[in-house]
Amino acid sequence: MLKRFSVTNFRNFEQPAVFELDHPSNYDFNDLVVHDGCITKGIIYGKNGSGKSNLAFALFDIILHLTDKEKAYGKYTNYLNLSGNKPIAEYAYDFVFDGVEVVYKYGKRDAKRLDYETLIIDGSEVIGYNYGTGKGYTTLKGAETLRLSSELQAGMDTLSRVKFIRNNAFLENNRINRAFVSFTSFVDHMLMIYSLDSNGYQGLNIGGESYTQGIIRHGKMKEFEDFLRSKGIDYHLVSMDRNGANELFCQFPRKTVPFNMIASAGTRSLALFYYWYIVMSKASLVFIDDYDAFYHFDLSRELVRLVRQLTDTQIFITTHNTDLLSNELLRPDAYYLIEKNEICSLDKWTDKELRRAHNLQKMYTAGEFHE
Repeated sequence: MLKRFSVTNFRNFEQPAVFELDHPSNYDFNDLVVHDGCITKGIIYGKNGSGKSNLAFALFDIILHLTDKEKAYGKYTNYLNLSGNKPIAEYAYDFVFDGVEVVYKYGKRDAKRLDYETLIIDGSEVIGYNYGTGKGYTTLKGAETLRLSSELQAGMDTLSRVKFIRNNAFLENNRINRAFVSFTSFVDHMLMIYSLDSNGYQGLNIGGESYTQGIIRHGKMKEFEDFLRSKGIDYHLVSMDRNGANELFCQFPRKTVPFNMIASAGTRSLALFYYWYIVMSKASLVFIDDYDAFYHFDLSRELVRLVRQLTDTQIFITTHNTDLLSNELLRPDAYYLIEKNEICSLDKWTDKELRRAHNLQKMYTAGEFHE
């Protein structure tokens, strides 16, 4: 589980921006959004240009060099902050797995080039590597025979040594190594959705899949039909062959037409959301950027209620929709605001003691949580 994340010198984050999840307040309601002392469900607000999307892409920079999953390199142009003169962006991730803390830090010159990386497990550095000098080491039991020098073979100068060890070492079964495996598995199962219009995503999967075909493949067509009906969209869905593949169709008395030809932009976005909801249970951490652009506020609230039921997945979304600011949905320490390079939960943006009866939406629009 992710406890804390910080980034420096990436895009608008010239100074360190810290996303803390391990300091929840002592509220006695909606405790399903906290697990093992960490926030697991959250909604992030901020003005245009405040850095909501940049936070998402910074957080998921880790998958670019540690996984073989889907990557959106095209979204990582203008990588470094343009106001400063630092040559690298720096990242720090703090995780906890079965009570063992795992801290991963690295620096990058661009999306593909590491400058250094270090992995600390249970307070001891177990992997360290400097890409400038080509020197590094590991103390993981079972990986001692691996040579990390970049002189070994072509391509090693940009390969993450953490990834290299994960793929090549036969690690002993001990407490430290189990935490290492949990860490790499967590990163492998991170999922970022940055468009519920064009199905833009990175992490978790490899390659693209039609979301309508995915709903059929997962055997969820009837459940999806019931889901749409509960939202006031009454389609009779059938699976039919189209160009050699099963595709989703809407059946009417006079004609059967492909789902994507008749569904509105909002309904297609809803279908894409449902497809991702199906696979979210397999994810470790999900970040959905500006997820409700096509949805009525009532529907947006229902979708938050839906995803907060996924108890084993950390899920964070960004939005401008203040109708979601309610203690009935989440709680003050699960709502975050980005402003002037700071990322804090609402209870830390005010001197007031926030209670369940407070109207967070009215307080937010009145400027209570702004500097």
